[in-house]
Amino acid sequence: MTGLLRHPRTPRLGGIAVLVVLALILPYQVGSYTIHVVNIALVFALLAIGMGLAMGIAGQINLAQVAFFGVSAYATAILTTHNGLGFWPAAALALLASAVIGLLVGVPALRMQSHYLGIVTLGLALGFINWTTNAEIAGGAEGISAIPVPPMFGIDLSSEYLYYYLEAVVFALALLFGQFVVRTGLGRRMMAMRDDPLAAGAVGAEIPLLRMTAFMLSSVFGGLAGVLYVGLIRYIAPDTFSIANMFLLLAMVVIGGRQSLAGCVVGAVGLTLIREQLVDYPTYAQLGFGVVVVLMVVFAPTGLAGVPARVRAVVDRRRGTSADRAALRPFRPYEPGEEAAAQEGAPPMLEVRDVSKQFRGLKALSEVSLTVERGEIRGIVGPNGSGKTTLFNVVSGFYKASGGRVLMDGRVISGGRPYRLSMLGLARTFQNLRLFGELTVRDNLLVALDRTRTRAIWRYLLWPVGIWRQERRLHRRADALLERFGLTEFAAAPPGSLPYGIQRRIEIARAMAGSPRLLLLDEPAAGLNGEEVRQLAEIVRSIRDSGVTVVLIEHNMGLVMSLCERVTVLSNGGVIAEGTPAEVAGDHTVIEAYLGDSAMADMPLPDPTEVS
Repeated sequence: MTGLLRHPRTPRLGGIAVLVVLALILPYQVGSYTIHVVNIALVFALLAIGMGLAMGIAGQINLAQVAFFGVSAYATAILTTHNGLGFWPAAALALLASAVIGLLVGVPALRMQSHYLGIVTLGLALGFINWTTNAEIAGGAEGISAIPVPPMFGIDLSSEYLYYYLEAVVFALALLFGQFVVRTGLGRRMMAMRDDPLAAGAVGAEIPLLRMTAFMLSSVFGGLAGVLYVGLIRYIAPDTFSIANMFLLLAMVVIGGRQSLAGCVVGAVGLTLIREQLVDYPTYAQLGFGVVVVLMVVFAPTGLAGVPARVRAVVDRRRGTSADRAALRPFRPYEPGEEAAAQEGAPPMLEVRDVSKQFRGLKALSEVSLTVERGEIRGIVGPNGSGKTTLFNVVSGFYKASGGRVLMDGRVISGGRPYRLSMLGLARTFQNLRLFGELTVRDNLLVALDRTRTRAIWRYLLWPVGIWRQERRLHRRADALLERFGLTEFAAAPPGSLPYGIQRRIEIARAMAGSPRLLLLDEPAAGLNGEEVRQLAEIVRSIRDSGVTVVLIEHNMGLVMSLCERVTVLSNGGVIAEGTPAEVAGDHTVIEAYLGDSAMADMPLPDPTEVS
């Protein structure tokens, strides 16, 4: 019994039990007006959860949530009053309509982001409001009345006290489903997309489908809110779906904390109750909400939900228990692989054939060609602006080549999207760190380990047990990878709180999480001290020995000369030399174009035993 009380989840479960009891007895403690306000608050809470999933979790600016809400409400009203359909069949069709509209609204997200997406979604919401005001079928400004009471096994849902229990059950199930999404693979991929869509694509996240999924989920929650609202009020009019209510909903999400579904609920319930208290002062209420939103964005961008974490961080720093006091463990080498030796006669792992890349008047790459054999460590060097990172961006799908082709293992990959190339076995790191800053170190690895396709989202509704089983497998693999790279003690820390050298190791571990066949390392030694560079060389050799082909861009010539079997030198977008480190070091073209006589005079030639 004592052990149970000390279990870390016991306080949380106890808090949930208290909330359930309070929710059950609430109707017996309040009057009819208060229960009406509570019912409205639950509707707004559902809307806020949907908006939080799109904006806070997936990073998609969605100002059309009120339109999803309205589509579902009007569809239910029209189908029941004009077409004589029963309430629940009409509600099911209304939810479907809302989901379809959500997918359509998500289409602009495929081509634009940031405030541009906000403007487009706001425009779509305004278009819906204009339709409800002017369309005859929607009842115009007078709206639609005489909507039937939802039947429920003989329960009189015209009573707002009884309707409250229906809303509470739907809300609880919706919140549990939302939390299930957030805490599993789909939610992690959406949060990775929010933090850094380029890096998320590089580790296999299907960015276009994830953006559409975010809007669809948001619209489904908006549709649920619309159905419940119609069943509660049994009358709808355009005023309910106004822009003022849209910005009130936005304030709820921002103040509560857009990256936390629980925070969104707190914001929705809290502002609904406050608005009712200020119902006689609507102008002052809107002004006050606006001021609070601005203050929250400036001083507490994570909202009320982020306050406990910030307090814990301050306490940890004062107690000296922060993550930077943990120790980085030694790297445990990979077992030697047999892939490279077992496929003699197979095509090279990477072929770049006459690749060019032009940015308007600037030619960044000019007919670059190189061949990287299986199991090789290839170095790419050159002065700043020579096109090295541009070449990586072309190979990894971030840029489309203006000319030429790229082949991986004999297969043309030119023009492929980054997430598709990741699925084929290509992984990369970045010149400037691109870790997912709002996720933990473990979650960074889990995003890359999870190779589930987004189209498998149906399992969240029809086979959640399979999702949980997969989560357990992924966590075991993540823990093994953390141990291999000596990162176990940093598993629960956000990467940004850790020293730079550890962040570099995390990025390499994340790249290896996808079990790549070709690994591109863009300046992995940048910012590292001598000991960290030595450890990096050990890690790269072990990765190569496991059967992975490695191509690295590096300015640390000592590392390049001692680690790489062959080196390709770029200058002004073209290849000026290629060969063994000794051959490149003695090439006068390289000396004149890049290294300089004094640099080459002091450059130690590699020991053949070090690169064998």
